[in-house]
Amino acid sequence: MNEGEHCEWAVTGMDCAACATKIRDAVGRLPGVSDVSVTVMGEKLKLTLAPGGAGRDEVATVVTALGYGLGPGKGASRPKGFVLPEKAPHDHDHDHDHAALGHVHDDPADRGKGWYQTAKGRLAIFTALLLAGAWGVGLLFPGQAGTWAFVAACLIGVAPVAQRAFAALRLGQPFTIESLMTLAAIGALFIGAAEEAALVVFLFAVGEVLEGVAANKARDGIRALANLVPKTALLDEGGNPREVAADTLIPGQRVLVRPGDRIPADGEIVEGISGIDESPVTGESVPKSRGPGEPVFAGSINTEAALRIRVTKAAADNTISRIIRLVEEAEEARAPTERFIDRFSRWYMPLITGLAALVVLVPPLGLGGDWDTWIYRGLALLLIGCPCALVISVPASIASALASGAKRGLLMKGGAVIEAAAKVTQVAFDKTGTLTHGRPVVTDLVALTLPEAEVLRLAAAVEAGSGHPLAQAILRKAEGVALPEATGARAIAGKGVSASVEGRVLTIASPRFAAEQGALTAEGAAEARALEEAGKTVAVLFGGGAALGLIALRDEPRADASEAVQQLRALGLTPTILTGDNPRTAAAIAASLGTGFRAEMLPEDKLVAIREMAAQGGVMMVGDGINDAPALKQANVGVAMGSGTDVALETADAAILRDRVTDIAATIRLARATMGNIRQNVTLALGLKAVFLVTSVLGMTGLWIAILADTGATVLVTLNALRLLRYDPERG
Repeated sequence: MNEGEHCEWAVTGMDCAACATKIRDAVGRLPGVSDVSVTVMGEKLKLTLAPGGAGRDEVATVVTALGYGLGPGKGASRPKGFVLPEKAPHDHDHDHDHAALGHVHDDPADRGKGWYQTAKGRLAIFTALLLAGAWGVGLLFPGQAGTWAFVAACLIGVAPVAQRAFAALRLGQPFTIESLMTLAAIGALFIGAAEEAALVVFLFAVGEVLEGVAANKARDGIRALANLVPKTALLDEGGNPREVAADTLIPGQRVLVRPGDRIPADGEIVEGISGIDESPVTGESVPKSRGPGEPVFAGSINTEAALRIRVTKAAADNTISRIIRLVEEAEEARAPTERFIDRFSRWYMPLITGLAALVVLVPPLGLGGDWDTWIYRGLALLLIGCPCALVISVPASIASALASGAKRGLLMKGGAVIEAAAKVTQVAFDKTGTLTHGRPVVTDLVALTLPEAEVLRLAAAVEAGSGHPLAQAILRKAEGVALPEATGARAIAGKGVSASVEGRVLTIASPRFAAEQGALTAEGAAEARALEEAGKTVAVLFGGGAALGLIALRDEPRADASEAVQQLRALGLTPTILTGDNPRTAAAIAASLGTGFRAEMLPEDKLVAIREMAAQGGVMMVGDGINDAPALKQANVGVAMGSGTDVALETADAAILRDRVTDIAATIRLARATMGNIRQNVTLALGLKAVFLVTSVLGMTGLWIAILADTGATVLVTLNALRLLRYDPERG
């Protein structure tokens, strides 16, 4: 295998981005290991093993040595579906019993339990008992006995931390929170601060529990998506339904979905009409009536009547799986801000460690200061040196935003897209299928020499059997009308169609062709021109040298298109329509919506237009994800409209599942709120560090305050990021 073996594991116990960095750096040092990717929210480790290099067992040994739980790998295959490792068994059984207080890492079986039932919770309780016991001994036996009790409590509690620190040191990572904790605790014992050292170990354990709880809260948004699809389905075999696992369904099988049940797979209705509540998938709150031939999503709720559905996609490819996979992969597309902070954190910890050494050495050696006092202050600085809060400040916000958006049908492929979306100043829309429904409708029937109803009846007869969009619009308008038989139908290349109906030859064509045939009078031409100036396409029905009537059609704007444009303008954005339509049609649509426009544009023209707009600021391009692919890629952010189609989910930077134009403004609001949240987090993390750095050097705060500043900042940053899960971008 020259290209190497692609491997994947489920990793448990990661609470922050620092955990991911630790694993990524340690595993990346192994020979033959490349393309290492670690996602905290998805709890995944992916990498490529080159032939002759390190093997899977060596990778597993490194990860478990750092104290993380490892679930079963996926071998060389890259699964399409996203499987949350909620019940992943351990490949190794030597990683949790001694995890203690470093970064204590939970067993997957701990999920769903109260904090006190988890490995971290039990260890925090154990250190609390040690501390309480030491205080009890101190009260009963004042003097040396009490001191030694605190020494014992500290050493027992810090032993697992030290073990993990040495493991990281052997893997080339000297600056970890475990190493700083070990130095601070042992150093405190040497200067006689045994009671405070034991308290610091306990507070560290409590902080780890809080970090774990907060991280699991952040993951709940993704887990909720996975739980939308029911575990079982009623497989319909000749009218005898039997229960099967939903993930075993294959395309072509039929399932029975009863009222109130969730739909177990993406599929197509073959029997029954019912209201479908798609809010779990797209966030659309109003149920839609669906009938035979119409598609449905896995996870949607059947609200009214029994349906028989033909499965069209396997579990790994259904809409929910693709959304979760997109959210997981999006975590790997890190924002520029996150990459900067990651680089910053790599020299932050060594810098603080060096500063702590100076605080310990300079005052006693240069100024005659007291050694115990300055060692104590230096140790307090060490505990401030962990950059966990800073490192997690960006990915926690990004993960919350991705989960929040996914619940509402707003999908963005990572932090880089969110950051770019927050900076856009212009929005370019494709017209057909984006601002409009992409399906023309008959808007006007004008009687010239025949009544309107007769014009429609004869025109529909001529168009019967045609697949042209305009012909289909006329036939939809004539639904329920008894049509006469048409014979001898023939297409007039690029101009229209004719057929013999009720003994006379009738033609439907453009006003220009009708005029060339002498069938359209000056008065009829004026009527046609007025309709065209309103942005409508006009067809003339004529026969026997005379026009019988006019039919006007238009691809109507979506109901929320005008509101969407208003919302974008309220956000300070400039909307523009880029369309291949003629200028009159484009001008009419643009005038009704209040946007600028550029007409008669080929795909390459749209590409040039996006480049020109990008020169004036960030630009978002919104299209259908197919015809506008070049422009979508050229824009700072390309957004595809589409109800969960593969193209919509995979070609653009972002996708709008509900086909609501107002969701474009909602996406930008969510992106801006996320960047605001990130700025708050960075300010909070750095601000607390700066304050306690100064107070520690001045002796105003001690060791236990320093550890609270570290773990407390991490918890505060995570909780602040979780606020995005409740943010409603539709309201702003």
